[in-house]
Amino acid sequence: MQHNVLILDFGSQYTQLIARRVRELNIYCEIHPFNHLPDDISRFKAVILSGSPYSVRAEDAPHPDLSAIRGKMPLLGVCYGAQYLVHFGGGSVEASNTREYGRANLSYIIEDEPFFEGVPLGTQVWMSHSDTIKKLPDNARILASTSDVENAAYKIEGEPTYAIQFHPEVYHSTDGKKILENFLVNIAGVAQTWTPDNFVDMTVASLKEQLGNDKVVLALSGGVDSSVAAMLLHRAIGKNLHCIFVNNGLLRKNEFERVLERYEGMELNITGVDASARFLNALAGVDDPEQKRKIIGRTFIEVFDDEAHKIKDVKWLGQGTIYPDVIESISVNGPSATIKSHHNVGGLPDFMKLKVVEPLRMLFKDEVRRVGASMDMDAGLLGRHPFPGPGLAIRILGDITPEKVRILQEVDDIFINGLKSWGLYNKVWQAGAILLPVNSVGVMGDERTYEKCVALRAVESTDGMTADWVNLPYDFLQKTSNDIINKVKGVNRVVYDISSKPPATIEWE
Repeated sequence: MQHNVLILDFGSQYTQLIARRVRELNIYCEIHPFNHLPDDISRFKAVILSGSPYSVRAEDAPHPDLSAIRGKMPLLGVCYGAQYLVHFGGGSVEASNTREYGRANLSYIIEDEPFFEGVPLGTQVWMSHSDTIKKLPDNARILASTSDVENAAYKIEGEPTYAIQFHPEVYHSTDGKKILENFLVNIAGVAQTWTPDNFVDMTVASLKEQLGNDKVVLALSGGVDSSVAAMLLHRAIGKNLHCIFVNNGLLRKNEFERVLERYEGMELNITGVDASARFLNALAGVDDPEQKRKIIGRTFIEVFDDEAHKIKDVKWLGQGTIYPDVIESISVNGPSATIKSHHNVGGLPDFMKLKVVEPLRMLFKDEVRRVGASMDMDAGLLGRHPFPGPGLAIRILGDITPEKVRILQEVDDIFINGLKSWGLYNKVWQAGAILLPVNSVGVMGDERTYEKCVALRAVESTDGMTADWVNLPYDFLQKTSNDIINKVKGVNRVVYDISSKPPATIEWE
């Protein structure tokens, strides 16, 4: 039985980070919108209130019903959560004359307080608020202060309710993880049992009970998520899992053959389908990015459905949905959950009539990799960079032709293999090449050329929500550029993308 932690999301950009820090403590947690509390609160041992872009003084501020939580189980308010408990608890929250944002240091920490056990005086914390707590409720006492923020941390007397004005979940709060551990482990008594091995054991047992002798069909992409999902399902139902790997003609160079070879050693029941001509024909003449995505999605479903119908009595569709997909598909007032239609969460066409099973829907990407490692999966597979579902279609700006696909596959192959041979691949979250709808003048030998320009992209990230461009060595970029221009017919210019997310996105389309 897992000891669970509930995180109520008020729209903070950092809510997912709170969950990640809690998971890093080997503690299971779930994020729920503040206005949609779980039906069974009793399965949680502690609750954390997130930050928010709102002011508690605003009329439309998030206002949850905490009657089933407050005083009944350990509660931690973070930033907005701390202000909320004050504002509606008899204290005072006012607009600050100066916005309290950035690094600060705790200049006062109360002695002999379990909440701050092992946290040194002067520790750095991260502030991010425009309101400030001016007066605590009568039943609250200060636990910590900074030089500018008197009520940086407090406790409500007579109940296990704590609050902090800073963000312990961000990297800049030096002892933030220790503070979370003190609250969850020392105060709330939450067991640290959320480990990859335990997850595998519990998930396989749950899948056996859920699926019985039913057949499951799963679309493999060659990526981490679908591969780990396949291995969990395989452990639970063996040959009743049928995997389909579709070549949409927009994969990396030789990827269809390489992926099938890699899967051979995993004993998966897999069928490879080369539908590249079907996809490329459907995409002919289309240059709008959204249209390209829709055509690829529709064609994939048609191909996948054709293959699935060849398997008798299939009742379930397996998917590699992971937790960020789920969170981003839940509506909450605030930026942490920008509503979007995700390919793994949007449901199935009515004609497919299959129930959905998602073994990874409560895991973050890094947890998926750790679960795969605990099942002794190939490290090369687990370390693969993310690759977009529409493949090279959204890295070819403009319409798609077989010749453009060939050019980009060759360029991408040189770039990715170069990263590997220089020992840079594992230092990068995601990398790829983009074929621009631009011809530029060049000189090769004594001849003037007018050929394609390609952009190289490499970013570092933890979950793809934000990303920074990677400062690749100039020597590497120089050699890669020379190799591409000399070896790929049709390209005479290479540029490197130095945009971060935000404001840019990782992919160009």
